[in-house]
Amino acid sequence: MNRLIFKTFYLPLSLILIASCGGGKEEEEFKFYALKEATSQQLELTVEASGTVEAISSIEIKSKASGQILYLGAEIGDFVDAGVVLARIDQRTPTNTLAQANADLEVAKVRLSNAQNQFERSKRLHDEGNISDKSFEDAQESFSSARAQLVRAEVFLENARIALDDTSVRSPIAGTVISRPAEVGQVITSPTSAVGGGTLLMEMADLNKVRVRALIDEIDIGKITIGQEVTLKVSAYRDKKFVGIVSKIEPMSKVDQNVTTFPVLIDIENKDNLLLIGMNTDVEIEILNEEVALALPAGSLRTRKDIRSVASLLGISELELNNFLANKVEGENFNSYIVLKKTKKGAKPTWVKTGKTDLNYVEVKQGINSKEIVYVLPSEGLIKYQQRFSERLKSRFG
Repeated sequence: MNRLIFKTFYLPLSLILIASCGGGKEEEEFKFYALKEATSQQLELTVEASGTVEAISSIEIKSKASGQILYLGAEIGDFVDAGVVLARIDQRTPTNTLAQANADLEVAKVRLSNAQNQFERSKRLHDEGNISDKSFEDAQESFSSARAQLVRAEVFLENARIALDDTSVRSPIAGTVISRPAEVGQVITSPTSAVGGGTLLMEMADLNKVRVRALIDEIDIGKITIGQEVTLKVSAYRDKKFVGIVSKIEPMSKVDQNVTTFPVLIDIENKDNLLLIGMNTDVEIEILNEEVALALPAGSLRTRKDIRSVASLLGISELELNNFLANKVEGENFNSYIVLKKTKKGAKPTWVKTGKTDLNYVEVKQGINSKEIVYVLPSEGLIKYQQRFSERLKSRFG
């Protein structure tokens, strides 16, 4: 499960009852806020997730020829150039088929020669009127049939040569052997003739460029973009950082224990072949790293709904608050929020327009100036809890 990493922000809440007795009169003082100045701020936000290294593309190596494996030319982990012989299959049957095809071709050539001579004689005799039309047509048909038989013999010979060549399995790419389930002496089947798809000899992949499939929470997926730079770490190289690029965001979600995530594919250059298939990685995607001219703590922002819970505590009258909230503001709860600004006359509610955020601080675009001070208050629920807590203290200790 991914986590949002951000700079630590501490909000001092001294919701402590200070009871002092003087002149027979008890006074209660609550300090439930902090004062923060609007200043420039470095906003940093990173999405962290886990992923697994996998090949961008892998190829299954199978033999078009059936028979017994006589030779395997690569082990798991070997790098193989394109065109190198990976396996040889028993050639006896393809060799015999090729010899038979050669003999059939010679017979077809002789038959064609004889049929051609017969056709030419029949044509001369037919032109002279010495044979019937039927005899001439028979000779013509025999000649055409002989030509067709020669073509079939040539095709059979070519297929026999291909079948013999198929007994030598060559590497289609330059890559690394990542699996080899077959062994020398094993009898295999061809994928062109077997219903089950044939016997797998090896699996190869180009490991010069690999990818990581990371699962990003649906809350954060909207912050990820194609081409975004990603930092990765693996347990085998804790002191080394790998850099990748987001190449794809898959549209189909995955749900595990009621947590919805989306697979994000990250391409990584792996020229040294340090990253191996199946390695677990820690993925960090930097969402935000920018200094903004003006920012406030996120705890200083209030909504129309929860402003009433703190307004009275800061001496804001109900009438003043109602007048302030009389008009709707565009973008409320989206990019418009209320802050309580400190003035010489006390706290004053003010609408501000917000921008980027790292969940601790929020960029302020409009509504407050630099160096102005705002109140940072706890949530409505926390205030009510502290009020109930202070009442219990008062009833217990008098």
